[in-house]
Amino acid sequence: MVLFLFLTHLGIGIIFTLVLVSREAGVKFFRFNAGMAAILVAVGLAFRPAGVNGVAAAIALAALLVAEAAIVVYWATVGRGLASIRPFIVWTAIGGGLVCVLAQAVVNAGDRTLPMEVLTMASFLSSAALLGGTCTAMVLGHWYLVIPSMQVGHLQSMVKVHIASMVVRVVVVAAAIFAGVALLQPNPAGGPSFRHYLTSLDSIFFWQRVLFGLLGPAILSYLTWETAKIRSTQSATGILYVDFFTVVVGEALAKYLLLATRVPL
Repeated sequence: MVLFLFLTHLGIGIIFTLVLVSREAGVKFFRFNAGMAAILVAVGLAFRPAGVNGVAAAIALAALLVAEAAIVVYWATVGRGLASIRPFIVWTAIGGGLVCVLAQAVVNAGDRTLPMEVLTMASFLSSAALLGGTCTAMVLGHWYLVIPSMQVGHLQSMVKVHIASMVVRVVVVAAAIFAGVALLQPNPAGGPSFRHYLTSLDSIFFWQRVLFGLLGPAILSYLTWETAKIRSTQSATGILYVDFFTVVVGEALAKYLLLATRVPL
C-alpha cells in the first residue's frame, strides 16, 4: 500500500504540473514529464494491494485508469497533432487524478470520523502537489541545459509553486498532528494513542518524517528560490535534486505513518 500510494501520488502530482509550465520549455519537456508520470502510475498499479474493496476503492481505481489512459494519449500525441483537443486530454488526466486521490483518501482514512477523513483528503492532495511540484521544478531546472536561452522566470515561477505546496503541506501536517492528539482514541486492537506514540521510541519514524520531509525541503526550497533569483540555474537545479530526495523520503514515511498511526501525516 505504501508503494502504491507513493508512486500514484507522484505520478498524479506530475500530471497536475503540466498546465503550470510555459510552452517555451519545448515539446520534449512535456513528453518527458508525461511519459514519466505514465510509468510511475503504471508501476504503482502493479503494487496495488489485493483485497481492497468498496465503492470508494472502485472509484479510485477507475479514476486512476482514466488518468493513466489520458496521460498516455497526451504523451503519444504532444507535438504530433491533436493540438485542438490536447487541453481536454490534459484536463481529463488532471480530473481523473484528482478524483483518484480523493477516493484513495476515503479508502485509507485511518479513522472514519469526518474531520480525519477531510484531513486525509487534504493530506493526499497536498502530498501529490508537493511531490509533483518538486519533481517538475527539478526537471525544469535541468532543462536549461537543453534550452539555454529559456527565460529564468519559468524556473522561478515553478519554484514559487513548490514553496506554496510546501507551506500547504506543513499546515496540513500540523493540523493532522493536532487532530491526532485531540481526537484519536487508542487503537481498538490494543495500540497506543497517538499522544503516547509521539513520546515513545517508535516515534523515530515520525521525527524522521518531520526532519527530512518538512524541515529539510522548507530550507532547501528557500535556498533554491534565492539561487534562482540570481539566475544561477545550475546551482538551483543541484539544490532541487537534494530537495526532491528529502521530499521523497518524507512522503514515503508519511504513507507508512498513516497506516501505522491512523494519522494522515
